[in-house]
This record gives sequence, structure tokens and C-alpha cells, in this order.
Amino acid sequence: MGANVNAISGDPTVKKRIIPTIWKTFLRYKWLYMLMVPGIAYYIVYHYVPMFGLVIAFKKYNLLKGMWGSEWVGFDNFRTIFSSPEFPSLMRNTILISVYRILFNMLPDVMLALILNEIRAPWFKRVVQTITYGPHFLSWIIVYGLVFSFFAPGAGLVTTFFRDMGWGDLDVLANSDYFRSLLVTSDIWKSTGFGAIIYLAALSSINHELYEAAVVDGAGRWRQLWHITLPGIREVFILLLILRIGHIMDAGFEQVYIFLNARVYDVGDILDTYIFRRGIEQMEFSVPAAMGVFKSVIGLVLVIGANKLAKKVGGSGIW
Repeated sequence: MGANVNAISGDPTVKKRIIPTIWKTFLRYKWLYMLMVPGIAYYIVYHYVPMFGLVIAFKKYNLLKGMWGSEWVGFDNFRTIFSSPEFPSLMRNTILISVYRILFNMLPDVMLALILNEIRAPWFKRVVQTITYGPHFLSWIIVYGLVFSFFAPGAGLVTTFFRDMGWGDLDVLANSDYFRSLLVTSDIWKSTGFGAIIYLAALSSINHELYEAAVVDGAGRWRQLWHITLPGIREVFILLLILRIGHIMDAGFEQVYIFLNARVYDVGDILDTYIFRRGIEQMEFSVPAAMGVFKSVIGLVLVIGANKLAKKVGGSGIW
């Protein structure tokens, strides 16, 4: 059979038939292919071309000598990372904050989508949607300003209330015991409404005849939720979970960098803030580039592993 395939692939008459067919298909759907051009160009320019810069991770980069003229040092930058006394703490903080985001941020998205799906008054549903996903469009600077106005030491609305009630001084922003909880809570407030949109789209694709059949069989709202609604969004949930696991080494740089202060470094300093300090503040690019390569490799392994695990438990995975 392999010989026949090779013979067919090497037959010039077959190639003469295939090439015109491909060209005709392209001409027939040329406008659809043209719509793909901006997206393809975006990924080429901003995702694939910058990959050539990964060579910096294996060099002692010098701005004057450039990327190709800098000294090649092999895996020395990776050894610097792994031998750093800060590395265990950075890894622990990054993984913990990311895991907390996955555990506590995904369920509110699902719950809000289920609640909105049960609302029968269209006007009230639109009002709730607008209120809940409005915070998504606020920058983390504005969110931190709101948090600071409530929990500023000695002057915040909540801290002042605690002091006036005689409950003592409340220190949230500079307390390492509350820092991770503060990150997760503010992220839930900011992203839950917008995250529910994806599940609402999945809920709208469920066949309503299934609910009608369930009513005929005597199933109540909770039975319909358990046997129809939740299985209907299971694939979407697994897909988003895999994507979040792939970004487990990120932990949300923008939010963490804005909320971070000197008194919570031991629980809040993550890989991305370390990269920012070494790369931007100290103008040392090789070690942060090596850290970026390390994060990418770990993320790739996690995505592949999570995808295989999702298939084993009955999901479809990403591919």
C-alpha cells in the first residue's frame, strides 16, 4: 500500500490535477481567505517573528553588540535562575496565586451564568449583565485606587470604620496574610461578569427540546440543571480550564505589580515581577529571557498534559 501511495504522489498526472483544483478552490473562496490575512499577519508579526529573540536567553546580551554579536554562554543564564535564592519563593508564589485564581475564579463565572440563565425578565437580565461585567473594562490602576480608598492604612473607609468601632487597626494592603486573598477577591469582582459571557453563549446553544422532554418526565429545575445544563457547558468549562492551566506560570503580572509593596514581597513576588525588575529596571535582558523560555516550556507541558487528562475523563480537549 505504501508503494502505491508513493507511486500516486510521484505521478505527474496526479499533480497536474491537484494543483488546478487547489487554485480553483482558492479563487472560489478568495474573499474568505482574504479575511484570514489580518489574523495570520498578526500572529506572524507579534508571535512568530519575536521568537528569534529567544536566542538572547543563551547569550550574555549586550545592547552595543546586538543580539548576534553578544557572547554565547549556553545554559549559564538558566543556571543563574535555578541557583538564585529567590527562585523557590518566586515559583511557590506564582503557582499558589495561579492555582487560587483557577479554583476560586472559574466557579463564580459558571454560577453567575447559571443565575442569569434562570432570569426570565429580559430587562432585569440586561441590567444585571451590564453591572456585573462593567468592572472588566476598568484598568487595574483604577481597581487598586478603589481598593486603596477602602483599605488605606489609617485613612480608608473600612479601616476608619474599624477604628471608630473600637475593633482596632485593620491592615490589609501591607499584610502578607491578606495579600493573596486580596488579589483573588479583586480579580473575582473584576472578571466574573465578563467570564460569564462565554458560559451564557454555551447555555444558549443547548437544545430547548431537552428541557421540554425533562418537564414531561417530571424533572424539576434542579434535575434539569444537573442533567442538562451542567453537561451542556462541560466542554466549555474543560476548554477554559486547560487554557488557564497553560497560563499557570503567569499569575497576572499587571495586578500583582500594582498591588505589590515591600511588606508583602515574601508572598506576592512572582516570576513576572522578577523578570520586570531584572529586565526593565536593571537593564539585564539575558536572565529574564531565560526565565521567559522556562515559563513557556512549563506552560506547553501543562497544556499538553491537561489536554490528555481531559480526554481520559471524557472531554474532547483542545485538539
